[in-house]
Amino acid sequence: MERKKAPVSKIVTYGVLSLWALTTIYPFIWVILNSFRKKGLIISDSFSLPIGEAFTWENYLTAWERSDFKNAYLNSFVISGTVTLVVVILAGLAAYGMVRYTFRGKGLLYSLIMAGMMFPVFSTIIPVFRLEAVLGIAGTGKRALSLLAVILPQIAGNLCFSIIILMGFIQSVPIELEESAYLDGCSVFGIYFHIIIPAAKSSFATVAIFTFLWSYNDLFTQSFFLRYPQERAITGLLNEISSQAGVNYGLMAASVVLVVIPVLVVYVMLQKHIIKGLTAGAIKG
Repeated sequence: MERKKAPVSKIVTYGVLSLWALTTIYPFIWVILNSFRKKGLIISDSFSLPIGEAFTWENYLTAWERSDFKNAYLNSFVISGTVTLVVVILAGLAAYGMVRYTFRGKGLLYSLIMAGMMFPVFSTIIPVFRLEAVLGIAGTGKRALSLLAVILPQIAGNLCFSIIILMGFIQSVPIELEESAYLDGCSVFGIYFHIIIPAAKSSFATVAIFTFLWSYNDLFTQSFFLRYPQERAITGLLNEISSQAGVNYGLMAASVVLVVIPVLVVYVMLQKHIIKGLTAGAIKG
């Protein structure tokens, strides 16, 4: 039985995608390799495997001892975890109401949600900071309030995108399921929690992943509200290490790996939901 030859277009496509994947993955592999290399060898020989005398754990030990990674991890997980949980809850309820109910001003509200995605955080950070300062949240030097000062604008910044994404998924859920549950005496919240969420769990996972990653990597907002060492999150800590390490590239490489590890763990554990979630909501009927 003869094997069918792959069309030239498919070969070219896979070739281009492979090259693109290589350019994306290789820099991170380079960082990992040099994080295990002795300080003096990175500039002279940064492309070989760190084997034998070139291998060292010193970069990781120095990074962990010099910097308060434990506290920074805790602050980042408190911020990102809270933002993710609140965004998923609020965006899910808002998306369900926008899709399944008709009310006065619905079109205007949808337009405002879409418009909310057009304003970058850079354009609103000053009025947000001034508002939180007046409310006694920002600039107090108290750890809990400072974390809250970051959490609130990050929730607001993620809501519009999350609502739009979830609306597409909820529209794909057959309304007949909800009608049957309603006839059986199920309440609105019962329908939402027992039908909508299980049917669109991939969409909620997708929103949760992107919200967590965006919050975790958001250096700009954190640099405005987290001014003291005990408040510093992981991205702020990396920024501080980069400014102090100078030409100690091994230390910087090890710090980058320590910062990226939680992101990789989240992505590897939930990667199937990213692809499934982004494609399912776009298919209707």
